[in-house]
Amino acid sequence: MDFLDQDGASASGTDSLTKALISDEALNSQSQVTRGRLGFVAGVVPRERVPGFERMLWRISRGNVFLRRAELEDSLEDPSTGNEIFKTVFVAFFQGEQLKSRVKKVCSGFHASFYNCPSAHSERQEMLKGVKTRLEDLNMVLNQTRDHRQRVLTTVTKDLHNWGVMVRKMKAIYHTLNLFNMDVTKKCLIGECWIPIKDLAFIRHTLAEGSKAVGSSIPSFLNIIDTNENPPTFNRTNRFTQGFQNLVDSYSVSGYREVNPALYTIITFPFLFGVMFGDAGHGIILTVFSSYMVIYEQQLSKTKSSNEIWNIFFGGRYIILLMGFFSIYTGIIYNDVFSKSINLFGSSWSINESPSHIIGNKSITLDPATEDYSQKPYPLGLDPVWQIAVNKIIFLNSYKMKLSIIFGVVHMMFGVVLSVVNHVHFNKKINIILQFIPQMLFLVLLFLYMVSLMFMKWIWYGPKNPLKTSPRCAPSVLIMFINMMLFKHTKPFDGCDEYMFEGQDRLQKIFVMIAMLCIPVMLFGKPLYIILYERRHKKHTSDSCGELNGSIELKETELSGMLNDAAGHEEEEPASEIFIHQSIETIEYVLSTVSHTASYLRLWALSLAHAQLSEVLWNMVLRLGLTSETHWGAIKLYIMFGVWSLFTLAILVMMEGLSAFLHTLRLHWVEFMSKFYVGNGHAFQPFWFKHVLENEEAVED
Repeated sequence: MDFLDQDGASASGTDSLTKALISDEALNSQSQVTRGRLGFVAGVVPRERVPGFERMLWRISRGNVFLRRAELEDSLEDPSTGNEIFKTVFVAFFQGEQLKSRVKKVCSGFHASFYNCPSAHSERQEMLKGVKTRLEDLNMVLNQTRDHRQRVLTTVTKDLHNWGVMVRKMKAIYHTLNLFNMDVTKKCLIGECWIPIKDLAFIRHTLAEGSKAVGSSIPSFLNIIDTNENPPTFNRTNRFTQGFQNLVDSYSVSGYREVNPALYTIITFPFLFGVMFGDAGHGIILTVFSSYMVIYEQQLSKTKSSNEIWNIFFGGRYIILLMGFFSIYTGIIYNDVFSKSINLFGSSWSINESPSHIIGNKSITLDPATEDYSQKPYPLGLDPVWQIAVNKIIFLNSYKMKLSIIFGVVHMMFGVVLSVVNHVHFNKKINIILQFIPQMLFLVLLFLYMVSLMFMKWIWYGPKNPLKTSPRCAPSVLIMFINMMLFKHTKPFDGCDEYMFEGQDRLQKIFVMIAMLCIPVMLFGKPLYIILYERRHKKHTSDSCGELNGSIELKETELSGMLNDAAGHEEEEPASEIFIHQSIETIEYVLSTVSHTASYLRLWALSLAHAQLSEVLWNMVLRLGLTSETHWGAIKLYIMFGVWSLFTLAILVMMEGLSAFLHTLRLHWVEFMSKFYVGNGHAFQPFWFKHVLENEEAVED
């Protein structure tokens, strides 16, 4: 038996309810109390309301209500929200109809549910049987409903993806249609869009076929309109060229009809990467990996992957493939395969000493002027004898440094030449005279001349030549270039000449003077042309048109045209800003020719670092497994080969490959594209269901 606590705390809401119930007793003076018989009310109440429910029953009855309760172990489901709820069963015993009315009001206030319960035992048994029967029927109906729902959902699952695709497509179509305008008759929609010229016939045919398919009384048609807006840029690509176009677009989108450097990047990008990553063995690893992605690209493209690194590799599979090919090529030129050389054609060097002399000396000097050298160079790449030479680093330093300068100057000159295409297309031919020619002269007379000195040094100076053209008298190209710019002289060795040929000093001074004269042409030529000729010519043309139309009555269109011309004159750039802008461009170009040429030395630095790191890894890891002479040598070699392979893939291929990739990207973005590329356009975004679905999936992820 549970007794209610009379000392329980009550809120202001319960006090008001208590007063209302007690006042009912005073107003209902005609009620009769049935003596000698107890009444009861049964039901369920939420479990969290039970303490307050008990206190309220105690207060309205002054302790004359006997309450029994029991908690339901199983949770119930709220039909409106689906959440779990817990309830308590209660039976409240009382005496009299008046108290019964009060108890029912309290139960209603606490959201308790009533259940009729007969007084006779037999009736309660019958009622219990009926409830059990109904529960069994309800459970059977619920089970059948769950089974049917499961079957329906299983069937729907097969078409759910297709329905989602259809909904996304319809949503995209209606979103695009909302951008259309209604015509005057409000019977058709008018939309303005950009269309590639190559696809005009196909789009017209598609519109005609669509009108026939839907049975429209008003056929769809396409008209070309003139506009002053700048069109978007659309570069038609395929699976092979898409990756290279993405490299260029990551920097900026080219302007409409501007030269697209992605076409030339297909060759120059992997080639410069190969110069820095010149190892045929590592190039084979890149080629095998990329070939797998290219051969199975159909299957791999259908498999959606959430791995961002894999998606990047797969998107640039053709770039990696070409980088692997060029790495193999440059590795053959360097004669470098996992830091080792391959002697395919036989070395051009030989040791003409006795065995005892060879054994007794740690190193032997080979003279190219003697029979030690056959005077026939190695047919392909470096001679393998350089792999074991003591002065290998000194030779490779000079060789790769000169190659870096040569490739850099040629690459920059090609970029300047491409600017001519932009000048001609955009009808700015005056820029060819005032910009291209002085820029090219500045680059050729200084830096291409330095490259020519390298070739002359390679060709003219040899071990069997006279003293003045012997290697001892070969001048330093770097020192000669510095003396040329500073008008200085360096004292040569005894019996040697300071210059390579007669008149070189005078020729160098002429080159420097012409190059210096190109700077004021670049600095003042274009601004003076704009101010003194172009603007005066426009003003003279507009004045002539004004005199011609002076005696004619102005029409509305003519008036608006004159207002537009006046507004255009007001928006002209001030002369000071033109000079400032041109000064910045000239200073940037002049200084960048020096800094960009030096920047190409990264080709030499990374190539040398990659080769040395590969050699260190071979000598300090794999060589330990090859030098063992015990029976444990096979096991040791197996372990060392695994460690060497792991470091080769992780450090030399992955980390060094990523470093070479980023440096190559910088050489194209800064050193190459800055010579001609403006990149002030915006990309063409066609209505394509593939893009719509990919964007929706990206948002959902």
